[in-house]
Amino acid sequence: MTDTPREIELKLELDTDALKRLKTAPAPAGFSVDRARTRVLRSIYFDTPNQALRQAKWSLRVRKVGADWIQTVKAGTGVFGGLSTPRESESRVEAAVPDLTRIANADLRTGLWDLLDGAPLSAVFETEMRRTTRVFRGAAETVIEVALDTGEVRTLEKIQPLNEAEFELVAGDAGDLFRLARDLRGTGEARFSRASKAERGYALLADAATEVLPQKAGAVRLSPRRDTAASALQTILRSCLEQIATNRDASLALDAPEGPHQMRVGLRRLRSALKIHRKHLPEADAGELDAQARALAARVGALRDLDVLAGEIVASASISAPAGIDLDRLRATVRSAREDTRAGLRVQLLDPCVNALLFDLAALAEDVTLSPEPEDGDAGARLAAPATAFAARALEKRWKAVARLGARLDELTLEERHDMRKALKKLRYAIEFYKSLYKRKSVRPFLSTLKKLQDVFGYLNDVVMAHRLVDLLRERGTAEGDDMLAAGFVIGWHERRAEIEWERARALWDDTRHVRKFWRD
Repeated sequence: MTDTPREIELKLELDTDALKRLKTAPAPAGFSVDRARTRVLRSIYFDTPNQALRQAKWSLRVRKVGADWIQTVKAGTGVFGGLSTPRESESRVEAAVPDLTRIANADLRTGLWDLLDGAPLSAVFETEMRRTTRVFRGAAETVIEVALDTGEVRTLEKIQPLNEAEFELVAGDAGDLFRLARDLRGTGEARFSRASKAERGYALLADAATEVLPQKAGAVRLSPRRDTAASALQTILRSCLEQIATNRDASLALDAPEGPHQMRVGLRRLRSALKIHRKHLPEADAGELDAQARALAARVGALRDLDVLAGEIVASASISAPAGIDLDRLRATVRSAREDTRAGLRVQLLDPCVNALLFDLAALAEDVTLSPEPEDGDAGARLAAPATAFAARALEKRWKAVARLGARLDELTLEERHDMRKALKKLRYAIEFYKSLYKRKSVRPFLSTLKKLQDVFGYLNDVVMAHRLVDLLRERGTAEGDDMLAAGFVIGWHERRAEIEWERARALWDDTRHVRKFWRD
């Protein structure tokens, strides 16, 4: 049987109609497709009484394929941004029970024995899927197997239906896998899966909620000894993909402000990463992706701005409102505008252009050459350079952009204050990308001071946005005396507070420019 060291697989969740379209969709330009085949697969998953395999993110299953039983062991079963890259080994067994002596990969066999530590194995859940398999072939001997599954995950007491498409790279470039997913009819409204079938089974077993929650950016973990500029860029782009995809789903499912906020942060992080690495990337691809991210960020930002107006600007001023200032109608107007904008955004988030952005981002991440040769030219040399050297240059450049504005802080116009806020944000993102390359104790003082300064500039920007209340009242036909009086009070209250915060910004800037720049060590 096969013994693949590392599987690359994209998992998508779809509705029944989309799954049917995928079963008959013609091959996109640049691909051909073999005749489809359909079969029923029953898979039984095993674990120890204390679920040692689940805790270690391993899975062990035995699957009935025709007349055969196929045993599969996987290590690293998590799904991030729809992408799963476990190590996997398959072998035939005699019956519907595991036979660990049949595992051909010595590392996986030894690792599994160590995890079990003598504990017994038993069946914990199973899946039964009707699978239609389509094999697509592209240029340069690319082979991608698309498995279209409809069925259910079962425990002794519960059943959960599942419709899923799995794009597995058999041979060729990983970027082609995402290009096929983008261009194949039926994937436009699919969701990037957050869980493997094994993870779904364990969740069903534990009766755990499967609702997606807003997610902050995950830590970007880089090694100063192993990572090059190229491998660091790939890790950063994957982090952006995970944050954007997860919070798109959270924004669709929940009314919580954090979903749109974190989605916009993810899009901004992406644009910052593209700018930092613009010399590493094909200009056309990076430019198109940046334009897509900018357009989507603007749509998400419209809702985020209203969330800030309702939850921070109006709410914080209301505690000081004197008698005669009624903020109830103003709150209701902002709330109504927010609900209308949220409904419109949800329609936009289901547009196929959003998945096109995610697929393009994933393709770009997987296309980054991980072992470029310096003789490939300037770009190859830059990609091959140690991540530490590239990070130091990138951070210094971002710092200089901030310092140029900070040097004339008292002279900045409102527009230039906005520019400084953006420059601070870009520096913060760059630090978050590369901070794992440095000792934590050297990063902490600078990052702590920077966060305080950035928070102040963020608030000053929110105060400028408070003037949007007047436009909002006019747009919604409620610009009457009492409402305008309430809006004027809110704006005035924040402008007085902004004067105090501006003095704080000046002091924080002095702290920031004098604190040690850790990347220069």
